[in-house]
Amino acid sequence: MIPAKFDYVRPGSVDEAIRALADGGDDAKVIAGGQSLMPLLRLRLAYPDLLVDVGGLDELRGVTDAGDALLIGARTTHYQLVHDPLVAEHCGLLAQAASTVADPAIRHRGTLGGALVHADAAGDLPAVTLALEATLIARGPGGERKISAADFFVDYLTSSLEPDEILTGIRIPKLGAGWGFRYEKFHRTAQSWATVGVAAPVRRSNGSVAEARIGLTNMGPTPVRAAAAESAAAGGEASRDSLRTAAAHADEGTNPPGDLHGAPDYRRHLARVLTGRALAAAAGV
Repeated sequence: MIPAKFDYVRPGSVDEAIRALADGGDDAKVIAGGQSLMPLLRLRLAYPDLLVDVGGLDELRGVTDAGDALLIGARTTHYQLVHDPLVAEHCGLLAQAASTVADPAIRHRGTLGGALVHADAAGDLPAVTLALEATLIARGPGGERKISAADFFVDYLTSSLEPDEILTGIRIPKLGAGWGFRYEKFHRTAQSWATVGVAAPVRRSNGSVAEARIGLTNMGPTPVRAAAAESAAAGGEASRDSLRTAAAHADEGTNPPGDLHGAPDYRRHLARVLTGRALAAAAGV
């Protein structure tokens, strides 16, 4: 299909982009890599009056060491996340999950910021930022605003970003010594959305699980933390049996969708199985 008619601007700075969004009001949309927005435009599921193209803003791109965290520009592509040495050293879970996104062509164009703002619960990276307890940095006419990943995703395809704000960066605390990680994903084909995905960073200490975080993909209208499974794993033995027992709680408090790719009960089963695998791999057992 052909998209509806829209105006187009390509600002030269973030400030210009914010002014363009403010002038466009609720009918303006930001486009960067376009891998999420373009299909919606073609299907006329989105029909903005104005597209603000930030694809040329290099200030929104790249990975910076910020001491105890990494600061990642919103326009950093999935491909860059997979191959960046800082991400590999300090935040390997993000690189591992990004490597599973769609196909190489999309990974070269799609951006981390675009994936997060799109706020699709079936997307891989929202659940990862949730498990990594990331902070998202937005800028609007009123200045800069910091939003925890736990507060950023509010409903299906809906984030807490204001219409006149732009996501400029993502701050992700480094995983230090003792941390392992794993992203487990079940999908029908290599390029399809996750039926269910599990992002699990785990910190071991003296043969036990000192801390476990579990972010779930496609188990509700937003990415969710498997709080019951996290509590069950923390303080327990770092063994397959113990972690499998903890993983049996992974679907508690979730509201998985039912569609052609899986009924809710099927997704609950997948969440438990994949969480057990992810925890075991992250704990190195």
